[in-house]
Amino acid sequence: MRSDLIFGALTHVNNRYELCQLASKATRKLHKPNTRLQDTTNEVLDRFKDTIPMNESDDSVVKKVEVQERRAA
Repeated sequence: MRSDLIFGALTHVNNRYELCQLASKATRKLHKPNTRLQDTTNEVLDRFKDTIPMNESDDSVVKKVEVQERRAA
């Protein structure tokens, strides 16, 4: 069931809004023609459940890089 996939994915994502945004972006990129959109969405949520799409240590690195790029510009 999709609710099981959503609750599994929420263990790795901070909140439901972020999960929705990430899932919609991933679904658009992974969707193949002639397949059901629902199947692609379920596959994306299953991948989120199995892997960690957002890592806290990566966030701090991205923020530092953004600050440095702003100073240089």
